[in-house]
Amino acid sequence: MPIEHTHLAIPVGEGTVSAVLSRPSDPDVTIVVTHGAGAGMEHPFLTGFTGALNDGGAATLRFNFPYREAGKKFPDRAPAAVAAWKAVMAAVEARNDGGPVWACGKSFGGRMASMAVAEGMPAAGLVYLGYPLHPPGKPEKLRDEHLYGLTLPMLFLQGTRDTFALPGELEPVAERIGPNAHVQRIEGGNHSFEVRGQKRTPDAIGAGLAEPVLDFIRSSAKP
Repeated sequence: MPIEHTHLAIPVGEGTVSAVLSRPSDPDVTIVVTHGAGAGMEHPFLTGFTGALNDGGAATLRFNFPYREAGKKFPDRAPAAVAAWKAVMAAVEARNDGGPVWACGKSFGGRMASMAVAEGMPAAGLVYLGYPLHPPGKPEKLRDEHLYGLTLPMLFLQGTRDTFALPGELEPVAERIGPNAHVQRIEGGNHSFEVRGQKRTPDAIGAGLAEPVLDFIRSSAKP
């Protein structure tokens, strides 16, 4: 399947952020994807994930947060990260041909997407690749208040060894959010979805998450 790749510079505040729009010939959905706190959009995990989404018939746009664009190590504060999400989604919607547009992020990126939606950013649904419910070892410091009241479809894809949200911690949150929120566990996966005993490259690990994500998106679209 031929994939068309377009490199973009999307205005965010007083600057721009880099993005790559990858589009198969007739996509049924566009998934906007961004990175976690410690890596940019060119990390093999993210390129492997979006490449597999493209092979599965979805268009993707992956982008950098402003701090990453500026070469800084520490993530943007929430207002700046949320503003970046809003600007990128608006740019995608302006280019869109009418199909649904989903927001997806690894860890920090997914949490910022959900905060943007809580502030009114339009999205057909949200996908979290390792939601950082709390800092490791600090389950009392929950990052969940903004999630309650969100009614769009949400998939929390989480490893069973993810110390940011261990089994039994995220599930009650999803139940409280409502039937639109689903938790799917990757057996043995840590926060990077690495599984003990499985020697896989980051791009292969990311690619392996595309199928459950596409399955959820397409099942959510059914009447």
